[in-house]
Amino acid sequence: QLQLVESGGGLVQAGGSLTLSCAASGLTSDYFDFGWYRQAPGKEREGVSCIPSSGGNPYYIDSVKGRFTISRDNAKSTVYLQMNDLKPEDTGVYYCAADQRGMDIITTGYGWFDFWGQGTQVTVSS
Repeated sequence: QLQLVESGGGLVQAGGSLTLSCAASGLTSDYFDFGWYRQAPGKEREGVSCIPSSGGNPYYIDSVKGRFTISRDNAKSTVYLQMNDLKPEDTGVYYCAADQRGMDIITTGYGWFDFWGQGTQVTVSS
């Protein structure tokens, strides 16, 4: 089993920044694609970003392009989501997820990541 623990959420004003971290343990994380999902109250969970195991070109949902940056540090088994210029519509619970086919899942919308964290709350005030 791969255990994922998110941290870094909080309350921030619009225009501010936060960096989320996802610490992985239990299995070698190098072989997994890592994704970030978010769920706002009353809305479905949506895939925000994903970084492949190779560390190659990441995926971003259109609404966060140019504002969010995903990265990974395999030596620390940690994935990050740097979020800049935050907007109230970015509010939600952010989940880290891992799967060996993560890029396919998040870009097609078919399938479900095998491993999930518990989530961290991000609240952006206007």
